[in-house]
Amino acid sequence: MNSLVCIAYVPDTETRIKIGSDGKSIDEADVKWIVSPYDEYALEEALKTKEAKGAGTVTVAAVGPERAKTGLRECLARGADEAIWVDATGVGYLDALGTAKALAAAARGGSYDIIWFGQKGVGYDESLVGPMFAELTGVPHVGSIIQLELGDGKVTAHREIEGAHEIVECSLPAVLTAQKGLNEPRYASLKGIMAAKKKPIAEKKLAELAVPEADPAQAKTRWRKLELPSARQAVKLVLADDPAAAGKELVRLLREESKVI
Repeated sequence: MNSLVCIAYVPDTETRIKIGSDGKSIDEADVKWIVSPYDEYALEEALKTKEAKGAGTVTVAAVGPERAKTGLRECLARGADEAIWVDATGVGYLDALGTAKALAAAARGGSYDIIWFGQKGVGYDESLVGPMFAELTGVPHVGSIIQLELGDGKVTAHREIEGAHEIVECSLPAVLTAQKGLNEPRYASLKGIMAAKKKPIAEKKLAELAVPEADPAQAKTRWRKLELPSARQAVKLVLADDPAAAGKELVRLLREESKVI
């Protein structure tokens, strides 16, 4: 069972984001980068699938500048066998379609039974790259799965949808996107970290993959402007030993300061 896991290397969810001077990109100074959390579920399931079958390979792939290799090394340390880095240094923002085309081109010629993605890449939260990859490569797609059962040339995927639980049977090869709850991602061991240094990372240049969207003028999606959320008002805590007095003070604040009653 050979798997390809496509990852995004994104700002840490706890990083304090600052907007760049152009007003439509983030200031990357002092930003900590991590493998997108949903992609960790995808990687873990690929590793579990390989272990269950007792054979096969797990390949990880990423599109991005030099720092994306750090994310790939982290995945190799967790147990992936090899990696593909699409070097997009200097390209800036690559939209979802451009990313899907780059990954599809990089994966061309590989023999993969399952192509994994996270349900979404934390940060842009578009949930588009996996389905677009499936459409570009002509393979079936099942999204946001929380349970997977392997069969002979097929998989059975479970999905939580609004008000129901959906079970989908799908032939292989297939594109699957992982949702939170699918598994519990493992940590890299010291042995895995040391072994990752010797595992291969194949490098491909985005400029050589014929992706029109790499040119900002041809991107289907463009960022017009970024804004931070409005600052929250300070919280006023009402403390009193007497519940009745606290209630009266709360009503006064709501009437005189907040003016909501």
